[in-house]
Amino acid sequence: MKLVYFLGLILSLGNAKAQTNNKLLKTDATGNTLLWEVSGNGLTAPSYLFGTFHLLCKEDINLSAALKQAISNSHEIYLELDLDDPATIMGALMLMNMKDGKKLKDLYTTDQYQRVSAFFKDSLKTPISLFQRMKPEFLIALLYPKMMPCNAASSVEEAIMQLAKDGGKEIKGLETMAFQASVFDSIPYEKQAAELLNTIDSLEKSKADFSLMLNAYKQQRLDEIEKIVNTPEFGAAENQDILLDNRNKNWIQQLKIIMKKNPVFTAVGAGHLVGKNGLIALLRAEGFIVRGLENK
Repeated sequence: MKLVYFLGLILSLGNAKAQTNNKLLKTDATGNTLLWEVSGNGLTAPSYLFGTFHLLCKEDINLSAALKQAISNSHEIYLELDLDDPATIMGALMLMNMKDGKKLKDLYTTDQYQRVSAFFKDSLKTPISLFQRMKPEFLIALLYPKMMPCNAASSVEEAIMQLAKDGGKEIKGLETMAFQASVFDSIPYEKQAAELLNTIDSLEKSKADFSLMLNAYKQQRLDEIEKIVNTPEFGAAENQDILLDNRNKNWIQQLKIIMKKNPVFTAVGAGHLVGKNGLIALLRAEGFIVRGLENK
């Protein structure tokens, strides 16, 4: 997560000056696109849904003209978290730790702990002692840069936030950091620790799995993303109700109210878009018209 400064003082002015050019928003009939328009069901203007990938090589982050237009057409930008709020970042630091004084070494045998410790020392150049209290799921995120095919990585969310701020758009979050932290408290720490160790022990396999997801995302293949999300290797299949489905349903309850007030642009992880409990299917079940847009 990147800490960027809050900018919303010119929101009303930015909205007043926003120009629409809907010629850029062409239908993509393939169903394989990251950008979607939501209309109908009482909406006075379309809202937009976009699937992100939380870590990409900087050269792969290229916001299309259609995506920029969708942001321009929107009054507010919704992310999973309000990453524009410094309080969110500070809250993250406090909520990453395990409850009840649990420590990482409590979750492993001596041999297992030594393997984790050696990896952090040798590959990440960081002593594991710095992360004794941290939830293992958050530690897994520290491994992602080791799986990237580049040294300079960034996030799609960061690019969207910058574009939104340039246009005077207010950035909001669908969840709080406290809620996201509670999601990981719902998964036993022992299970999280096992996943961390498995990722370390099979790093080359983890890199290959990560590459599959990365390529599917870059090609905007939602059908492939859905397949990957449902595989055990991805790590979400076993806890899909906690990590994806329940959160999607909570977001829909918010969005169906929010979108009727003003057009909004919602950007969440692409895995949240797909499947019978994905945002696209759930929005349609609520009576909205959801159409794919060309995103090139």
